[in-house]
Amino acid sequence: MIAELGHYALVLAFMVSLVQSSVPLIGAQRGDAVMMDLARPASIAMFLLVGTSFGALTYSYVVSDFSVINVAQNSHTDKPMLYKISGVWGNHEGSLLLWITILVTYSVAVAFFGRNLPPALRARTLAVQGMITGGFLLFILLTSNPFLRLDPAPINGNGLNPLLQDPGLAFHPPMLYLGYVGFSMAFSFAVAALIEGKVDAAWARWVRPWTLLAWTFLTLGIALGSWWAYYELGWGGWWYWDPVENASFMPWLAGTALLHSAVVVEKRDALKSWTILLAILTFGLSLLGTFLVRSGIITSVHAFASDPTRGMFILLLMGVSLGGALLLYALRAPDLKGGGLFAPISREGSLLLNNLLMATATATVLLGTLYPVFADALNLGKVTVGPPFFNAVFVPLMIPLVIAMGFGPMLSWKRGDIMGALGRLKAAAGAALLAFGLAWVLAGGALDDVLAAFGFGLAVWLLVATCVELAERVKLFRAPLAESGRRFARLPRAAFGMTLAHAGMAFIVAGVTAASAYKQESVQVMVPGQTITVAGYEFTFQGAERVEGPNYSAVKGHFGVTKDGEPIAQLDPEKREYTSPPMPTTEAAIHTNGWADLYAVVGDPNEDGPGFVTRIYFEPLVPFLWYGSLLMALGGFVSLSDRRHRVGAPTRRKVAAAAAGAKPASA
Repeated sequence: MIAELGHYALVLAFMVSLVQSSVPLIGAQRGDAVMMDLARPASIAMFLLVGTSFGALTYSYVVSDFSVINVAQNSHTDKPMLYKISGVWGNHEGSLLLWITILVTYSVAVAFFGRNLPPALRARTLAVQGMITGGFLLFILLTSNPFLRLDPAPINGNGLNPLLQDPGLAFHPPMLYLGYVGFSMAFSFAVAALIEGKVDAAWARWVRPWTLLAWTFLTLGIALGSWWAYYELGWGGWWYWDPVENASFMPWLAGTALLHSAVVVEKRDALKSWTILLAILTFGLSLLGTFLVRSGIITSVHAFASDPTRGMFILLLMGVSLGGALLLYALRAPDLKGGGLFAPISREGSLLLNNLLMATATATVLLGTLYPVFADALNLGKVTVGPPFFNAVFVPLMIPLVIAMGFGPMLSWKRGDIMGALGRLKAAAGAALLAFGLAWVLAGGALDDVLAAFGFGLAVWLLVATCVELAERVKLFRAPLAESGRRFARLPRAAFGMTLAHAGMAFIVAGVTAASAYKQESVQVMVPGQTITVAGYEFTFQGAERVEGPNYSAVKGHFGVTKDGEPIAQLDPEKREYTSPPMPTTEAAIHTNGWADLYAVVGDPNEDGPGFVTRIYFEPLVPFLWYGSLLMALGGFVSLSDRRHRVGAPTRRKVAAAAAGAKPASA
């Protein structure tokens, strides 16, 4: 009965989506307030109906209702409750229902918190959002119904993929989807503005918080996924340029460009056409990620499904939504005249450079991700594009971007003073040179160490430049301390958000540099009592034992770690064998001191003699990757708390007047 209720709620939600996607749109065209206002109750109704459906599926998992095929295929009575619940979205059908649930959550959020929006723009935005929701509801009803019954019901289920039985995976997909799906709001705002034929600074102020919210959640989602891969898969890495990793990274890159571009529209009424295009393409890349995961055209640990029919349906959704939006853009873009002119050396110029580099990086990742697919489809042979390609083409694009991140905030709007900015950044340049020299000398002073030292110099440059920019805002050391304190207290929260995000990027640059250049690893067969030394740490293998878990058995290894005779850590990695379904997994043991990680993995018994295959890693500054990601996400949330986002945009008349003045202002 509960499953039928969930299915029926989805059917009703689809009916409501037809109303939401048409009536408010017609009302906006006619200027009919009653028809436009229908968008709000329709959004609420869809939220309640889809929420009921998601709750019904979750209930089926919690009570282990194996008469539902989806539950029988992806759950088991022996699973801990956390993994029963996360099993809801650990499969194609359930994850698609989660996608739709988040989609209607964003819609109802705009319905409640978008009261300051002009009625016509709000109606058109919610109508476009209704069209997207309707398409995905049709997809799930026709090809991916999660409520199909199984008769007779089995006594027990097949169980969840053991790789997904991890707290990281319980939170990673929802965070990713909050980011992926959140960009649908930027898309809907962009299409609504194109229909209306009006894109201005007020529109940019309205769309920014929704874009920022999606970007922040996507940042957390990518970081959680990277962290999970690091400690769960046992290979000692945190990023492999896997096609599905790239599918989440591309919307993040495009979304970052969109955030910065929207600032230019808001502050200077420029780059309007480009910003609209970015909003369309960012959500298009989110849809591309959905296609890659569910179409079966790629093989990945992240892939959900391999049904070509589902892939064709998603491809059709992409064609209709993106094709329609781009056609509308082609018709209306010539009318979107840019307002404010600016010199190349200016705040606008630096943000434009940011956009160009981000867009090029996105295109590079897109090419590397899709080229093997096209090569295979055109019978050009099997081609693999892996980390060497991406590292060779992506990293050089990031170097000028990081340099520009230090310069940009120091420049004024409209026309900047490059020499003045250089003068104020002398401390950052000096600190970067010092970091470069120290890193190079400490690494040995060889030619091969130059690139790594340069990476540390870049990280220090960005971190110090970010601090200098904040100090310049409050006139630190150039005004009485009390006045600087008052200026600090009056700074908009968006300024603090930018500072945190840029500082987070500096931490990530340092972490990537150290983890790439100075990581040490040792792979060998070890017998009890044997000791190996890695990066000055002595790892003594103390043997292994068999242990039993709730739904697995495991070989548990024991390593004692010392340095100069002093105990450092006890590491106990596991090699697990799950029973439902049968599958081996690796549970790495990690000890961190906040600066570096000691990482141990125990593998299979040696076939040619006693002992076990072991892998030992020394991971310098890897924790900085997580610190940086958290700082960036914190910066996003702090910016969202800015009062200007809560009270909404100023009137169009005031915005136009401010743009004409064009004084330097905080981003």
